Amino acid sequence: MITVEHLTKCYGDFTAVSDLSFEIEEGHVYGFLGPNGAGKSTTMNIMTGCLSPTKGRIRINGHDIFEEPEQAKRMMGYLPEQPPLYMNETPAEYLRFVGEAKGLKGCELQRQIEEVSGQTKIEQVKDRLISALSKGYRQRVGIAQALLGNPKVIILDEPTVGLDPIQIIEIRDMIKQLGENHTVILSSHILSEVQAICEKVLIISQGKLVAFDRPENLEKLLLASNGISFTAEASREEITKVLGGIDRITQWEIEMREDELAMISVKTESEDVKDICRELFFAFADEKKAILEMSSKKANLEDVFIELTEGGVSEE
Repeated sequence: MITVEHLTKCYGDFTAVSDLSFEIEEGHVYGFLGPNGAGKSTTMNIMTGCLSPTKGRIRINGHDIFEEPEQAKRMMGYLPEQPPLYMNETPAEYLRFVGEAKGLKGCELQRQIEEVSGQTKIEQVKDRLISALSKGYRQRVGIAQALLGNPKVIILDEPTVGLDPIQIIEIRDMIKQLGENHTVILSSHILSEVQAICEKVLIISQGKLVAFDRPENLEKLLLASNGISFTAEASREEITKVLGGIDRITQWEIEMREDELAMISVKTESEDVKDICRELFFAFADEKKAILEMSSKKANLEDVFIELTEGGVSEE
């Protein structure tokens, strides 16, 4: 569906995107992640033909975005981080303008306006000025304009930024529904949002692709480890002896407290954290040392993101 080949974008001596290559398949919801300044918005602007690259090619369903812009852009709907809305128009007027700009006419234009208004649930505000609408409804109007023309691909740059919790849930549900009939690419700083919505995740750092897989595979196979924290009544030497006898523990930290208790944090790449907790409990019991409390933390997308992009954050 979308092929990005060796994409590079330079601003003078600064390289915003560096030799970026990936392929987007049809019929999935993709998450596009990266710290501020990683090159997400630059890449999206190039993918939609709004910005020219220094090097590289982008093809949308076989059409080069710069050599065949009309054919390629017909297949895409785009919502930038700042929706391109005209505040002195109503949603109905604005959607008619956008539809005509996309080449829609007559009955087909009206049919699509009604269809996207229903999909985004803006019927009740379609005759109010956009300037009078809430942030949530403005985002809905922005998504509606992206849907006009029935594009195969919908690109959404930070669609839930600035929304309240209820609006965020509503927009997430809408994006899930869009994914049933469109290929959706979603950029977001909210990792739980990407984890809840997206089937595949791309992570870029300093303009380079550092991961591209399903969220559950990233959690299992990349750098993040599962963690266990516990308090034990034992000396540092006794704790080290016990932990050294458990093969699946990859590293640990011990902090001795003034009350002679120890705070221990261990990491394991084992998927069965409960089994490791059980093994720890019985290992300390065999040494007649008490574990007073214990908690576990399973690796998630946030852990993967931090480990892969640490040191790659810069100002936009």
